[in-house]
Amino acid sequence: MKAATSDEYKILGTRPIRHDGADKVTGKAKYGADVQFANLAHGKILRSPHAHARIKSIDTSAAEKVPGVFAVITANDFPDPQDKIADLGEGPVTLSHLGSNVMARGKVLYKGHAVAAVAATSTHVAEQALNLIQVDYEILEPVLWVLDAMAEDAPLLHENVFTDSMGEASEKPSNIEKHLHFEKGDIEQGFAEADIVIEREFKTASVHQGYIEPHVATADWNEDGQLRIWTSTQGSFTVRHQTAELVGIPLSRVTVYPCEIGGGFGGKIAVYLQPVAALLSRKSGRPVKLVMQRDEVFEGTGPTPGSFVRVKLGAKNDGTLTAGKAWIAFDAGAFPGGPIGPGCMCVFSCYDLPHATVDGYNVCNNKPKTQAYRAPGSTHVAYATENVLDEIAGELDLDPLDLRLKNAVKEGSRRVDGPVYPEIGCVEVLEAVKNSEHWNAPLEGPYRGRGLALGFWFNCGLKSSATANVNTDGTVTLIEGSTDIGGSRTSLAMQLAETLGLTAEEIHPQVADTDSVGYTDVTGGSRVTFATGLAVCKAGEDIQKQMRQQAAVLWDCDANEIEISGSTFSRNGNSISFQELAAKQLQLGEPIVGRATVAPDCSTNGFGAHIADVEVDPETGKTTVLRYTAIQDAGKAIHPSYVEGQMQGGAVQGIGWALNEEYFFGDAGDMKNASFLDYRMPTCLDVPMIETIIVEVPNPDHPFGVRGVGETPIVPPPAAITIAIHNATGVYMRELPASPPRLWKALQEA
Repeated sequence: MKAATSDEYKILGTRPIRHDGADKVTGKAKYGADVQFANLAHGKILRSPHAHARIKSIDTSAAEKVPGVFAVITANDFPDPQDKIADLGEGPVTLSHLGSNVMARGKVLYKGHAVAAVAATSTHVAEQALNLIQVDYEILEPVLWVLDAMAEDAPLLHENVFTDSMGEASEKPSNIEKHLHFEKGDIEQGFAEADIVIEREFKTASVHQGYIEPHVATADWNEDGQLRIWTSTQGSFTVRHQTAELVGIPLSRVTVYPCEIGGGFGGKIAVYLQPVAALLSRKSGRPVKLVMQRDEVFEGTGPTPGSFVRVKLGAKNDGTLTAGKAWIAFDAGAFPGGPIGPGCMCVFSCYDLPHATVDGYNVCNNKPKTQAYRAPGSTHVAYATENVLDEIAGELDLDPLDLRLKNAVKEGSRRVDGPVYPEIGCVEVLEAVKNSEHWNAPLEGPYRGRGLALGFWFNCGLKSSATANVNTDGTVTLIEGSTDIGGSRTSLAMQLAETLGLTAEEIHPQVADTDSVGYTDVTGGSRVTFATGLAVCKAGEDIQKQMRQQAAVLWDCDANEIEISGSTFSRNGNSISFQELAAKQLQLGEPIVGRATVAPDCSTNGFGAHIADVEVDPETGKTTVLRYTAIQDAGKAIHPSYVEGQMQGGAVQGIGWALNEEYFFGDAGDMKNASFLDYRMPTCLDVPMIETIIVEVPNPDHPFGVRGVGETPIVPPPAAITIAIHNATGVYMRELPASPPRLWKALQEA
């Protein structure tokens, strides 16, 4: 499949108004909290005040007697999932762990862990009932830092978790859930060939995705046994599968209706409220709505992991990298699972190292269960690798951009975890940096510095379905199953329009419920515009095939004689437009419905480079971002405004990660800043306008060259910012965030 060149496109690369724009700006869009029903009950969840404790008993009798209370549930109301493993859209999950995260069974493993739930006439009555539930805890010692949790004498979270080290299980239970090892070449030889070797250690804190809309779910378990769920989610089919498994009913009995979503960034894939609302609904006999408060979001859902990363790089005097070694440990949080795999894949992904080894560990500790956050795992390791590389450039007196260009991966380069790159845009991104106004602009003044960092996210394919109905007025209704977070309805509509020769406005995209469209994996992994777009393109080709057959009936000829150019069908001087043929479809044959399912098993490989200019106040340690540019290979920018928005949004989140954002935990495992007032995210006053440069190196696995853009932009910012801080102050910040107190202390020590 060969991508077309940009000048062949009529729709792609333009900037039509997004299809959901009017509803969003007028307030008519229906989000999860907007769902209302007659006889609706309101639910609340009782959460553990302890980070690690054994549940000795739960007494709900007093809560059940409160007037207006319809139902009270605990983990005992759920069927025992045992240790069944199910593939729920982003890899295999042990259902006992998933279920125990939804509602604690036997032990609580983090402050905020759900223990019981109530459905009542109002949230106030539900809260009154929660206060009457008596839980007898045996408090246990918590362990919060990843290296502490790896120690032999660390408090043990699970008796049934054994270290999986490359397929072999440990003999005794451990907090270390997984160990991965990758190697390439001869690492000892690689370091022996080096003229300079630098090894450094880095720490990062837990960081939340920071979506504006809290988690919300409404469930209606009908008398006929059918369960319907309205929720804000990144994957309606994943919610269907997870909920069906946890409440113990067939998949066909569950229908999920995805609402508009106020942000997710990876944090709205796992279920938290949906199974609880379902059982409350069954027990109460009425629909039940659960909406988290902001402290519940912080304490009861999954942030990105805290991490410890050790990176060692060797290079020759001319800057040629000879070897790389990485040791990576990530928080898994309370239950197994986490992004250690992607972390190991991405740590050296931008550079062509002849010799490398990577060891990675997922480690359970008494924090909320880790979830994805935009390129999960890649930001942590890029922060480490890019800083060490920059230090090498300084020691060898080499230009940091030239050093990256000299070692950049290209087509044919092999990553340490095995894959060989096809056509990619890493070099082109760095060349765009070299030619950019920002990189060539002077930066003057004391305590000012410029940083450059490179980042990578592999982007995934997975499974998608699409259906397109041709209407007799010549428009097309597109039905797809990818929940829309960043404008994907329009990017998909534009791909269908380009395929059919129509305008974007003539396509009417809809995100359907799980009964109305074929199976579609989560909105994540930068996969939607690529994979669901691929399904949409194939559905368009199916439409063209059917319309060619109808034109053949009209002209009494073989369908192969019909030529298609844009939206025109022609043969021997006769021609008919898409709209004219659509109007005749019911007279010429059957209604025209295009269908497609795809499961591309490939990475689309997104590379990005960021330039950051900062100024540091030595009196306070405050860092001000003066100028920022994000450069990224999009493959093909379907809607350039959306691509720019993704690049800007990821950069701002990465700036927050670099400078301020972190979970503060007390010694007892309680989060001290569980609100947007205390959890310091960037505002418009903290960042400049993010400049963007889009590079287009077409992906050969997509007809329009799409790569996916949503995740790469969060990868370079912490590295670019901390390198800029070093160039401003001479201090390398090897722990994130580089907040004013931490940076001020480092400046005093220096």
